[in-house]
Amino acid sequence: MYLELSKAGGKLWRWKYRFEGKEKRLALGAWPDVSLKEAREKRDIHGKVLQEGQDPGVASRKKVLPVSRGMTFEYVARDWIAGRMGIWSQRHAETVVDRLVTNVYPALDNKPVAEIVPADVLWVVQRIEERGSLEVAKRVLGICSQIFQFAVARLLITSDPCRDLRGALCPRVKSRFAALTTPDEAGELMRRIDEYQGTAVVRAALVFSALTFNRPGPIRHAEWDDIDYDARQWVVPADKMKLTKEMKLRGEPHIVPLATQTILLLSKVQHFTGRGRYIFPNPRNKDLPMSENAVNVAIRRMGYTKEQMTTHGFRSMASTLLNEAGFRHDVIEAQLAHTSADKIRAIYNRAQYKEERRALMQAWADMLDTLRSEAVARAQQHRP
Repeated sequence: MYLELSKAGGKLWRWKYRFEGKEKRLALGAWPDVSLKEAREKRDIHGKVLQEGQDPGVASRKKVLPVSRGMTFEYVARDWIAGRMGIWSQRHAETVVDRLVTNVYPALDNKPVAEIVPADVLWVVQRIEERGSLEVAKRVLGICSQIFQFAVARLLITSDPCRDLRGALCPRVKSRFAALTTPDEAGELMRRIDEYQGTAVVRAALVFSALTFNRPGPIRHAEWDDIDYDARQWVVPADKMKLTKEMKLRGEPHIVPLATQTILLLSKVQHFTGRGRYIFPNPRNKDLPMSENAVNVAIRRMGYTKEQMTTHGFRSMASTLLNEAGFRHDVIEAQLAHTSADKIRAIYNRAQYKEERRALMQAWADMLDTLRSEAVARAQQHRP
């Protein structure tokens, strides 16, 4: 057994053996995905096949090695994740784990990786598509494919069952995110959020989404350490924002001024989650952020379809109503963290509009209070 170096710099474990008088070589997996100990174990398994009078190279193509029989998809996935923790950002790692725990592990139900066929994976992604999360379905398929390719490299399976499923996904039509954009609609939304019968933490996440109109990802990953109470602001690290690669490398955070109502909301949430890391943690695992679908599910439970309102819709709602109310467009865009094509202007905007953005966020919170009160009054008038 030896380690072969390719011209491209890759390293592959190989075993040289003789069968029927001919010298042959068999790949045992790529290093470092396959360790020396694992390579030796594979060699010993192939050696037993050779002792039985069979060609190990032919036998391995006909059936999966016995060592993979007890390895479930989840077991292989966790091994794959462990090998990438050093190169992934913390946010990316948490997103990958959350997508697997929420969508894949329960569906495959501890099925051995060697027994998974394309139809099994298709069933998983179609369930995601059915709830309207086409982009998540695409991402999950990509994650699964990487895990299966990892299993192929370790000789646990012979091919990636995701390989031929790309065309099976629903085409993703690019469109604006569904949103409620009239004053009456916004007020009714806030009224329904107040009456939401789900958990207090999810209800708080809904209100926080409306008050801050940040993207869903940074909201889910918001940490208590990111809140600066003295400065009354939420300092969102660059790696949690949807920014250009250059801006992320510069480490420029996105500042969200906190209105009085937002500070009050956080003080209430702190009683539930203040001892942990995340403001809105996953109820099943406090060390993980809230599921990316939790707020969308809550919106559906309040009676809105995916064509009417989504988690991204809070941003469109704020942008539309603030622009219609006469606030400066550049200030709104700066608060939305929409990157300007003119980088110098973008930097100038963030500095120049600091106080205007603070006033904007307080005015927005006050506007939502007014619209909510009006919606409550309308609802009371229509009650028998």
